Amino acid sequence: MQPILSNYTASITELKKSPTQILENAGEEVVAILNHNVVSAYLVPSKTYEKLMAMLDDYMLSKEVISRQSEAYTPIKVTLDAL
Repeated sequence: MQPILSNYTASITELKKSPTQILENAGEEVVAILNHNVVSAYLVPSKTYEKLMAMLDDYMLSKEVISRQSEAYTPIKVTLDAL
């Protein structure tokens, strides 16, 4: 059995009738769109999507920082006058 990863669900028929009403009822929550009682898609409000993309960007940046920190590097001695 496939888990439903949202608190709200709607059928494709309901989505066709009134997508705006579904979004208003769900607020900023994700809506699972069901086709024959099986999740076929998730309807994600724009604010939620933007938050997800920001979190993903932060995660990818942190992975890059960690990978660069683990690289071997040779320190360079610099005097303040050289700057």
